[in-house]
Amino acid sequence: MWIYRTNTGIIIRSSGRRAQVPGEWDGFVNDDDLARTATDILTTNGQPERDGEGAPDQLLPPIGTQEVWAAGVTYLRSRQARMEESEAAGGGDFYDRVYAADRPELFFKAPHYRTVGPGAPVRIRADSRWNVPEPELALLLSSSGKIVGYSIGNDMSSRDIEGENPLYLPQAKSYDGATALGPCLYVPNAPLPPSTAIQMTVERGDNTIFSGTTSLDQMKRRPQELADYLYRELSFPTGCVLFTGTGIIPPDDFTLRSGDRITIDIPPIGTLTNTVE
Repeated sequence: MWIYRTNTGIIIRSSGRRAQVPGEWDGFVNDDDLARTATDILTTNGQPERDGEGAPDQLLPPIGTQEVWAAGVTYLRSRQARMEESEAAGGGDFYDRVYAADRPELFFKAPHYRTVGPGAPVRIRADSRWNVPEPELALLLSSSGKIVGYSIGNDMSSRDIEGENPLYLPQAKSYDGATALGPCLYVPNAPLPPSTAIQMTVERGDNTIFSGTTSLDQMKRRPQELADYLYRELSFPTGCVLFTGTGIIPPDDFTLRSGDRITIDIPPIGTLTNTVE
C-alpha cells in the first residue's frame, strides 16, 4: 500500500481503495506493525477510488520530525567513483577500506525542515563546480529500528568538494536543498525483493543528458544491516529515514545545471521528480 503526506492530511491507498487518516504523521508511521494498522484503517474506513483518481495532489515529503541519515559506498560502482574522485587528495584508499569493512559509512544528511518533496526544487552549491544527483532507496525506520516502509531519496552531492578531502563530506552532502524524498511511503507485507530496480534520468530542456539503472541486488550490505548499525548508539524517538547508497554514477564530465529535471523511479514505490533551482 501507499501512504501519502499531503496538505490535507495523511492518505492511504491500496487495492482500489483509499482512506484519510486522522492525526499526525509521526504518531501514525512510528509503528512496528504499520502494514497491519494501515490495512485495518482501509478495511474499516476506506472508500472505493473513483476512475482515474490515482495519487493525491499537493504532496509533501513523507517525513515528520524524523532525521535523514545516509549510508555511503554500499555499491561497488560507488566505491570506484569515490576512489577516483579523491585519488589526487590521497583519500582514495579510504573508500576501498569502508567498502570491505564490517562497519558501514553512515552520516547525517538532513533534518526534516531541509528535506523537500516531489516537485519541489533541489539545489546545487554555489561554491561547487561538480554536482550530481544520487538516486537511493530510502528506508523509514521505527523508533525500535524496524524497517516499516520505503520511499525514494535523492542525495544531492558536490563531488569536487568531497573529492578534495574526505573530511569535507558534510559540506558536500548537507546543505539547503540537498535532500529530496517522496513521493510516498510504500508499505508492503514483505521486504522489497533484491531484483527491485532503481532508474534515474536527467533532462536538460528537451534532451535526456543522462540515464542509468541499478538494482538492490548490487548492494553489498542488506538494508536491515545498515539500520542496525545506525541504531547501535543512537536513539530516534519518532523513527528515522535512512538512505541506503547509490549505484548510479554519472560520468566525470557530467554536472548538474539550474533547470535540469531529475526523475527517479523505483517500482513499485513510484516516481520522485525534482528540478534543479
